[in-house]
Order: sequence, then structure tokens, then C-alpha cells
Amino acid sequence: MTTRRPNFLIVMVDQLNGTLFPDGPAEFLHAPHLKALAARSARFANNYTASPLCAPGRASFMSGQLPSRTQVYDNAAEFASSIPTYAHHLRSAGYHTVLSGKMHFVGPDQLHGFEERLTTDIYPADFGWTPDYRKPGERIDWWYHNLGSVTGTGTAEITNQMEYDDEVAFHATQKLYEFARVSDDAGRRPWCLTISFTHPHDPYVARRKYWDLYEDCPALEPEVGFIPYESQDPHSKRLYKASDYDSFDITPEQVRRSRRGYFANISYLDDKVGELLSVLERTRMADDTIVMFCSDHGDMLGERGLWFKMCFYEGAARVPLMMAGKGIKAGLIEAPVSNLDVTPTLCDLAGIDMSGIAPWTDGQSLLPLAGGEQRSAPVLMEYAAEGSYAPMVAIREGKYKFVHCELDPPQLFDLDADPRELDNLAADPAQADLVSTFMEKVRGRWDMASFDAAVRESQARRWVVYPALRNGAYYPWEFQPLQKASERYMRNHMNLDNLEESKRYPRGE
Repeated sequence: MTTRRPNFLIVMVDQLNGTLFPDGPAEFLHAPHLKALAARSARFANNYTASPLCAPGRASFMSGQLPSRTQVYDNAAEFASSIPTYAHHLRSAGYHTVLSGKMHFVGPDQLHGFEERLTTDIYPADFGWTPDYRKPGERIDWWYHNLGSVTGTGTAEITNQMEYDDEVAFHATQKLYEFARVSDDAGRRPWCLTISFTHPHDPYVARRKYWDLYEDCPALEPEVGFIPYESQDPHSKRLYKASDYDSFDITPEQVRRSRRGYFANISYLDDKVGELLSVLERTRMADDTIVMFCSDHGDMLGERGLWFKMCFYEGAARVPLMMAGKGIKAGLIEAPVSNLDVTPTLCDLAGIDMSGIAPWTDGQSLLPLAGGEQRSAPVLMEYAAEGSYAPMVAIREGKYKFVHCELDPPQLFDLDADPRELDNLAADPAQADLVSTFMEKVRGRWDMASFDAAVRESQARRWVVYPALRNGAYYPWEFQPLQKASERYMRNHMNLDNLEESKRYPRGE
């Protein structure tokens, strides 16, 4: 008798700070469903995004390739159809691959291996959000992040993002019921359902019932207070300008309220996760399903005076990763890992051979590490989008994090001794040998001049293409969900008795 391959339920959230998940959700978070999931999960406490921005981080997550390979450098760079994703790998192996929610695919291909998309995306699929390295320091006001998310925090019963995530959860739940109806069929296909929410991404606006949970929250103050512009490192200075700090007067109360709204939206998501896991249990699919919880990048949440992402500090670059299911040992894993490892891990769990593409990927399976083996491979990160003037790279290896940009002095942090990243060891002459060692690794892995040239070429091309396509008749690339309404519920080409029986699960109870 052959063993069924597992189903996969991948729950991705947006902009969730991994420092809030030191071993599952922090104690102060009201997240009972995520805490219950954590208790039975392999919990990767030091997991990192490949790039701290939505589109590049997600393309890397899905492909196991760094942005320098995918060429998805920013939130308006096309994700090429020829790059295999985990959806392609699983679909080739017979999986039914489905996406409900956001993946921030840019370009006319809005599927990238998914057989179905249940919703449209929340963000545009065109080239309109292209940065411009030819104009360093110039804000693109109509789409660059600003601090209005901080000054506008508060409560609301519905917002643009709540409307979206409510829809994402609804369609995902309906799809789980659809999978359940055929789960007893011997010939059924295994499935991979990716559910991708946009919370707790700013704006920091939450429903009152979640907001009220954090009235006495002990974590409303940042651990590292505001650092003035003149005292910041060069890239953080660029982020101050990119966020238009000069146009805002951020008060301590606005910082606390923003963090409160953010925490409240984690509780909002926790309810969504609880609903999804409840459906799995009640439809008897939980034992056959591996659940993964993850995020694309983090949020600085006012630490150091920084907000959102776009840097390699822990708040922006470190993200939660939890994995639960049959054969996965629960427990805390502290070795540094990456979202780049997700695709090879899924393939490993499904028994799929990735050797044909492995030389051109950057991740590796997490299963040996989860099984207790040691791992020494460093974690690599890249950033070449809004707020940067040239590509930046980072290496997390052991207890150290090293950050390099051709424009800036290097940064080196000992995260064991200095988890808040306040002591740049690269400025210490006693650490010159260690800095030199990391620079050798940077030079061995990246040709920074070629990287910079490729980013500039990509941007320049898109600054021609985007305005051209907006001139005259416009054909949108956004995914347009379609339903065959005539095949839903009861129609006169159907037998009513057969229909009612086929839609009921479990049957005969």
C-alpha cells in the first residue's frame, strides 16, 4: 500500500516582525490559535526574508532564488514565467495548487504555477511602483511609503485591507470544504492551498474588539527609542527621507497607538488561522496535512525611529516560520534559516527531486535541521528597492550579521551579545580580521557592480514601458477571478439528489 503524499496548507501573512516570535508568538500577544499551532510545530526562531520588501521577498519565497536571480528587485519588477516556483514543482507532481490572497506578482503572469487563484491581488501588477536610481533621494510621492500610517492609526470596523482579508479567508474556507468532499476518494489529488493575508501590514487600523485586547499591553514602547537623523547609519538616513519624515511630527502616543493597532491585527489574523485549522480538523483532513505559517518580511514598528521594512535590521528582516504535521518534530530551532528554504522543503516533504534546478537556487531543505542535524550554511539577503541608492546585501552566519553596500561603511553585529543591533563592530579596529573575512564572502558571492548595473537597466526599461502602456487603451494585468455560476448550487442540468449527496461531508451522519 502506497503512502499518500501530504497536503500542504501554507498560511502567509504580510509584514510580521519575527522578533515577536522568539519561540512561537510572544507571551503578550493574544494569539491562542497561533500559540496552539506553535506548540506542535518546528519553530524556526531565526528565519529571514530573502529581501525585506513584498514583491522581491515573495518571489524569492516561491522560487527559492535571491532577487539577483529572479530579477524581482522591487515592488514593480516582473516575475518571469520561466522561473519555477513551489507551485510548479508540486503541480508537476500531481498536486492541485491553489492561491487565495496576495502574492504581489508583477507582470501579465498572475498564476506562476498555481492552477487556481480564488481572489485578485490587493496590490497592482504593473510597473507603476518602479524606483529610480538615477534620482537618488527623490521621493515618488504618489506611492512611496510615508508616515501617514503612523499618524492615522486607530480603529475601524471595515477597511480596504480588512475587506480583502475577510474575502481571502472566506474563499480559502470554501476551498477546504471542496477538498474535503473528495478527501475519501482513492484517486483524489493531493493539494497545496496557499492563503496569503495582507495584515498586519500598515495602516495600523484594527477592529475595536482586537484593539481592546491591548489596552494594557506591556510592549507598546519600542525597545530602542528614536534615533535622530544625524545619528543614524547611512541607509537609515535614506529611509527617513523615503518615508518623508520631515513632513510629520510623530508623537510618542502615535508610536504606542501604531504598535497597538499592529498587535491587534495579529489577533485578527489569529482568528482567521483558527477558523482555517478548525475546518481542517472538522473535515478530518488535519492528519494528512502539513501546515506552514510564515511571513514575507517584518516591520520595524518604530524601533530606532524606523517604520515598515526596507532594511536588514532584525525587525524588518527576521520573520516567523512554523511547520507542523505528521513526521515533523515539534521544537525550537535556533540555527539561522531563510524563506529561500521553503521551496526545497516542500519538495522534500512531497518526495520531489529538485536536482534539475538546484544549481540555480539558493535554499535548502529544512527537514534535516528539523530532524536534529547541524547546518552551517549562511543566510543571504539582498535589497535593491525604494529607499536604497545602490544594491545592499547581508550575510547572517552563526551569531553574526554583516551588511554591505558599496556606498556605505560596513555593519557587523553580534546578535547574541547585541540583539538590538546598537554596537556596529565593523567600526572596531579589533574586528578588522572578521570584517575582512566577511568582505571576502561578499566578493565571492556577489559582483556588486554587475548587480547595480542590472538593477539600473531593469528600472530604466520599466520607466519607458509603464508610461507607454498607460497611454491610450489600457489592458490591466491584475488577476480577474471568474466563477462558473451556472455550475454552482442547483441548476436544471443537475440531478438534485446527486447534487445534495455530493456536496455533503461527512456523508451519512
